[in-house]
Amino acid sequence: MKRSPDLLRLADTVLLPGFAGTTAPDWVRRRLAGGLAGVVLFSRNVDTPAQLAALTSSLRAENPDVVIGIDEEAGEVTRLEARTGSSRPGNYALGVVDDVELTEQVARDIGHDLRQAGITIDFAPAADVNSNPDNPVIGLRAFGAAPGLVARHTAAWIRGLQSTGVAACAKHFPGHGDTSVDSHHGIPRVTASREELAEVELLPFRVAIREGVRSIMTGHLLVTAYDEERPATLSPRVLTGLLRRELGFEGLIVTDGIEMAAVSGRYGLGGASAMAVAAGADAVCVGGENADEATHARIRDAIADAVTEGSLTEERLADAAARVRALAAWRAGAEPGDAVPGEIGLAAARRALRVTLRGPAGTLPLAAAPHVVELAPETNLAIDKGMPWGAGEPLGKLLPGTTVTRLRAEDVRAQDGHAEDGHAEDGRGAREPGDGVAAAILRQAAERPLVVVVRDAHRHPWQTDLLERLLAARPDGVVVEMGLPGRTDLGAVHIATHGAARVCGQAAAEVLAGLG
Repeated sequence: MKRSPDLLRLADTVLLPGFAGTTAPDWVRRRLAGGLAGVVLFSRNVDTPAQLAALTSSLRAENPDVVIGIDEEAGEVTRLEARTGSSRPGNYALGVVDDVELTEQVARDIGHDLRQAGITIDFAPAADVNSNPDNPVIGLRAFGAAPGLVARHTAAWIRGLQSTGVAACAKHFPGHGDTSVDSHHGIPRVTASREELAEVELLPFRVAIREGVRSIMTGHLLVTAYDEERPATLSPRVLTGLLRRELGFEGLIVTDGIEMAAVSGRYGLGGASAMAVAAGADAVCVGGENADEATHARIRDAIADAVTEGSLTEERLADAAARVRALAAWRAGAEPGDAVPGEIGLAAARRALRVTLRGPAGTLPLAAAPHVVELAPETNLAIDKGMPWGAGEPLGKLLPGTTVTRLRAEDVRAQDGHAEDGHAEDGRGAREPGDGVAAAILRQAAERPLVVVVRDAHRHPWQTDLLERLLAARPDGVVVEMGLPGRTDLGAVHIATHGAARVCGQAAAEVLAGLG
């Protein structure tokens, strides 16, 4: 099939591919010089602030109007600080504090770093209302479960970030909060009525649009009230009908990662990309998993072929390309804001702590260096594997002699002799504290304070089971919950950090050591 050079260049304008490495490969430089409008960066592209600034400078040398995007939500989803853990808490912690000025300051702090690094657009904030506590992919990334709270903090985050000349991107439209399926792996269904959507999921996006958000990211969600067949990213009814016409959004519509199974599983990368643009998306994010020139070329060709075949009009493609260029022009004309003084992230993390004291007076601070057990669940693909988190390391700096054990579900099963379904293989049923992994922990913590750090314990029975076994033997134990708060009646002390960012662990450690 014949593809004209002009059509291929136009198709390149709506793609934001990723690539591997901390320097730009030759194919990215060549594509940028030939018409590619932008790229998306991941933690694999980030080493140091100086390196990142040099990388973006090299990209801009090939195309002065390049759009450079990144996912920097802070908290659990950070690309700038994936190696160290975030110096700023995520959305949920900010929602707990519920100080819109603080949220605006944190976002401005992030924006300052991004502007210094040469980033054009930050794919944040998450404007999802986390109304389902079992949500496997949003959780702490949301400001909360109340639409009004989420809306006002979404607006504050946008104000703070865009005051620095970095475009904000509210996501995941029309709302990923009331789901129980991770769209990286399957198709979440949102079955709320249009009236329910208007009252809950859509409210933060309407407020974001009024605040002047420059971009909105689509969610790979089947929103049955609007389209029972196509996920929102591929649905003209959702993107053009709802977002453009009904809500009046005129900025850039960008897709979530097009490789995610919710869209690519059925239609393929090229097919899903072409369908997304036809539905109303202006830019397609790709490259989280397929960061090579061949994949990029296939997607570009598929978009061009869709125009030739008539399933995508050239007018729609040209409109999408114009919106990408408009975003680049906005960034070029925006002035960077001033840096936020002080350690605003740590201050926010401290304010987000909630401490429940059930033991006798004198339980806090800890009387000696403790043994810390950190229960590490499997995280979703939005969170970088291996990113530092927890309270053990910062506590060790404050109380020398602290020891730390980190356990995953498979570690507990192996030591306890559990099958994959969590039941004991020996048929004895419920285990006593003297069994397996619990016994080992109790020996390590003998005559020392015991601190158990959990993360979304309410979603992981293996964490709750082990925690209850330990506390049955050590009712004086301290519990630190670094995910969504569930039960606060466990342990002599319960500390809810409302986030797993590095600063959240530091703030909890300060309280345990008597410095908070």
